[in-house]
Amino acid sequence: MRLHILCMLWASSVIFLQGRSVLCKEMKLPSRAAKPPSPSDFLDKLMGRTSGYDARIRPNFKGPPVNVTCNIFINSFGSITETTMDYRLNVFLRQQWNDPRLAYKEYPDDSLDLDPSMLDSIWKPDLFFANEKGANFHEVTTDNKLLRIFQNGNVLYSIRLTLTLSCPMDLKNFPMDSQTCTMQLESFGYTMNDLIFEWLDVGAVQVADDLMLPQFVLKEEKGLGYCTKHYNTGKFTCIEVKFYLERQMGYYLIQMYIPSLLTVILSWVSFWINMDAAPARVGLGITTVLTMTTQSSGSRASLPKVSYVKAIDIWMAVCLLFVFAALLEYAAVNFVSRQHKEFFRLRRKLKEQQRQRTQASGESKVKGSNMSGNNAPHGNVAQQCSACAREEELAQQGLLFQSYGLALSTGSAPEMDATPVFADLPPGLGFYDIRRRFVDRAKRIDTISRALFPMSFLMFNVLYWLTYKVLRHEDVQAIL
Repeated sequence: MRLHILCMLWASSVIFLQGRSVLCKEMKLPSRAAKPPSPSDFLDKLMGRTSGYDARIRPNFKGPPVNVTCNIFINSFGSITETTMDYRLNVFLRQQWNDPRLAYKEYPDDSLDLDPSMLDSIWKPDLFFANEKGANFHEVTTDNKLLRIFQNGNVLYSIRLTLTLSCPMDLKNFPMDSQTCTMQLESFGYTMNDLIFEWLDVGAVQVADDLMLPQFVLKEEKGLGYCTKHYNTGKFTCIEVKFYLERQMGYYLIQMYIPSLLTVILSWVSFWINMDAAPARVGLGITTVLTMTTQSSGSRASLPKVSYVKAIDIWMAVCLLFVFAALLEYAAVNFVSRQHKEFFRLRRKLKEQQRQRTQASGESKVKGSNMSGNNAPHGNVAQQCSACAREEELAQQGLLFQSYGLALSTGSAPEMDATPVFADLPPGLGFYDIRRRFVDRAKRIDTISRALFPMSFLMFNVLYWLTYKVLRHEDVQAIL
């Protein structure tokens, strides 16, 4: 009896242990089934050939348009060229949209960073830059692209680009101008029924902290807006950002304004040089004119051939006018200082003509006694007409010297002294006195020029800088 009881106890314990092992195995099976799949299997299931995902079809096909949020990070900004009116910059372009077909729950991570080669397996917006002149991707050391997929189906696509974009410029205030350059992002093939671009709410345009431009200052404020395009093929989404650039004129002060200013001042040195030093004054005048011509040509070499007048053109033209006027001033001084020679030449000519008239009148009296009364009046009339013509010629030449207080009187012809042209000659005025009178008049021109030229140039500078640095600068700021 006892043996039977022991056998029953042993059998029940064996059955209990077997049932416990089976229960443990059943409890372990669910934990083995919850093990996540491998990344390769997951990607094949998510966007592989067997997943049913078609990269040729946009998300929400035949439904609401896809909203693509964009933002850019400016890594470098420079090479702003006035001749071609464009600028070059290096950016990180980031686009984000939602594709419900890429949402997942099987993988534990919140997001997946995928290889750039996977970009060919998903749908992407057909974004392009409307004002682009040239662009290139970066492939060193690998393709500079980023693809990130989130659990809710959001897709982040980032790419590094170097762009050359057109920037129409208004150079009327050059080199004290401010320019506005735009970047336009547009869809090429999808209309607004399928695709809409919009800027990120916060930090749509970011700039590197160490970003510096050689000639411009990039202002912090950026103009974000929309530029929807209407074509024959439909209405296409477009967004734009405006960069406000203010030119720094330090380079132009050193290379253009200060050298031209010194050249104009150098041309005034001739006013203090003796008027008899013709080679020195003429050489100085011609040198300054040629220097200003060269500087004016150099200032236009790096600018486009526009039809309107720029601020630098006005400056160079006025500087060239001042140095040319200084050269003409010496021509006037030299002309006035040499007029005493012309004065005495005309005086000698007058004496010779008076001597000839006296001799001719004596001969006419002798011949008049031998000739008939009918012919005498004709000869006297002819001689009187020729004398009147010579007197009129000398009178016209003598008008110039009346302004100097001089007359062409010879003192030996009372009938000539009676005419206003040859009257009022100071008594006892010799050669050196007459010469000194003309030289004093020429020196007076130099004396007046020493004050007139600097004052005129100073007034021009006040008007020039007041107009372009204050008035027009305020107008530009109001427009911006």
